[in-house]
Amino acid sequence: MPARTSSPSCGRRAAMSESLAQRAAALDAADELAGARKLFALDEAVYLDGNSLGALPAHVPDRVADVVNRQWGQLRIRSWTEGDWWSAPERIGDRIAPLVGAAPGQIVVGDSTSVNVFKAVVGAVRLNDDPARTDILVDATTFPTDGYIASSAARMTGRRIVPVDPADLTSALGPTTAAALVNHVDYRSGRLHDLPGLTAAVHEAGALAVWDLCHSAGALPVGLDAHGVDLAVGCTYKYLNGGPGSPAYLYVAERHQASFDSPLPGWTSHADPFAMTPGYEAADGSTRGRVGTPDILSMLALEAALEVWDGIAIETVRAKSLALTDFFLECVDAYVPAGRVTSLTPAEHASRGSQVALRCEDAPRVMETLTARGVVGDLRRPDVLRFGFTPLYVGFADTERAARVLAEVLAG
Repeated sequence: MPARTSSPSCGRRAAMSESLAQRAAALDAADELAGARKLFALDEAVYLDGNSLGALPAHVPDRVADVVNRQWGQLRIRSWTEGDWWSAPERIGDRIAPLVGAAPGQIVVGDSTSVNVFKAVVGAVRLNDDPARTDILVDATTFPTDGYIASSAARMTGRRIVPVDPADLTSALGPTTAAALVNHVDYRSGRLHDLPGLTAAVHEAGALAVWDLCHSAGALPVGLDAHGVDLAVGCTYKYLNGGPGSPAYLYVAERHQASFDSPLPGWTSHADPFAMTPGYEAADGSTRGRVGTPDILSMLALEAALEVWDGIAIETVRAKSLALTDFFLECVDAYVPAGRVTSLTPAEHASRGSQVALRCEDAPRVMETLTARGVVGDLRRPDVLRFGFTPLYVGFADTERAARVLAEVLAG
């Protein structure tokens, strides 16, 4: 029986694979963020789901053990003062502030993203309390919870929800607009929206801009102060690696803080919380965004996790993010047969977050098989494969491997 020979196309694919793998190795060798990878507890899998849950910073378990065993176990109630638990929401907010372009004193950490969206939307309407401004514009492609919360906020404040595609937001603004709630990065497609331009348009219409930063904070520059954002919210368990269910945060621009009227006034946002008076008087500054007792275990785990950002510039992270997603799209184009996947993520850098979303037939089976083969991404039903690129621990060799395995799964 004659020996089997490889087809010319197989030879070309093998040469292309070798070439891309060599480029990946060279890019990793030149990567100035490569040293950050060792700060995380990682295995051999390619982890491309950090836009759902960030990887564990390796030092966090020991820090949490200290909080549990010494601060809670030994110091007990004394840790509110001796361990400085009381100031954690503002202290950690100031730690997050440089990552989103905010000066100190404008971010408070606590509660969930959903709760903070509620505070921000109702707070925005109360700040812009003109009876003629009857509309709250909401990103029509938003993560569902934002829409649910905004609808409830509208009912509570007597306003009307107006769903608008971000591409049409500017034309939808007008004298009846009270506030606009927009996602900085679309959770499904990875599209990056124009925060500076849209914020300016919202202000030109006399309205307030509320931004959801869940899929941008820790992946790219935001510039809250520089671009005049009014209020913003975000989670900390994605690119900030704070852990499952880690507390979210609320940004209230300094110029609005004295008038910010939270719809959820709690005892820890009181000007004198331990007076226990029946009447409410809001604290000054970002503290008035608090509600109840902080979740100390999650809060201090987040504080420890944020140490991986010491000495790292968000601009450097953005440059690597774009390089990774460019390289992934190039590898997908080289390895995956034409027509098998379609990118939903914009090719233009100015419109791309830190993820790539691919439309794919039989996506649930494909993602299940990818995960079994050590490439962990995310599925958005019915047909979207979503891959998040966290520059602190994802490398170019990871990226090439992910595209190659995807092609193998689709071929199988």
